[in-house]
Amino acid sequence: MSLVKRENAWPLDLVLTEDRVDRMFRDMFRGFFGEGWGDWPADAKPMKVEEYLEDGTCVIRAELPGIDPEKDVDITVADGVLHLTATRAERSEEERPEGYRTEFHYGSLRRSMRLPEGARADDITATYSDGILEVRIPAPEEVETPTARIPVTRG
Repeated sequence: MSLVKRENAWPLDLVLTEDRVDRMFRDMFRGFFGEGWGDWPADAKPMKVEEYLEDGTCVIRAELPGIDPEKDVDITVADGVLHLTATRAERSEEERPEGYRTEFHYGSLRRSMRLPEGARADDITATYSDGILEVRIPAPEEVETPTARIPVTRG
């Protein structure tokens, strides 16, 4: 058996950490969707949502247990995009005979979704119940756009 010094096959700058992968995906999608995409803090994670159409209303439900919707949720509309942001901060303290114990969890969640064509921000409503944030967006009736045939001429 020989003791041969081997060089590390993976230089440290090529090791894919979770943070590096997150940055790679943000940079990749920024190329597809433009500069504003993915510009949120590194600790912000996408929130889990379900989206469906119910009686002409677009319904978005987000799972956000353990938050105060009046303080911790921000809903904005800009350029036809609905932005949902929630911050969570939980702290528990416990005094024991062997010492004092604290535990905390914190972070932010974000999600952005394009509004239905013709939707108005004034018509959007949001409610929070049993850990579920529900946003309702009345979807305007679809206006049929006429199709036009464009002739091609030889040049």
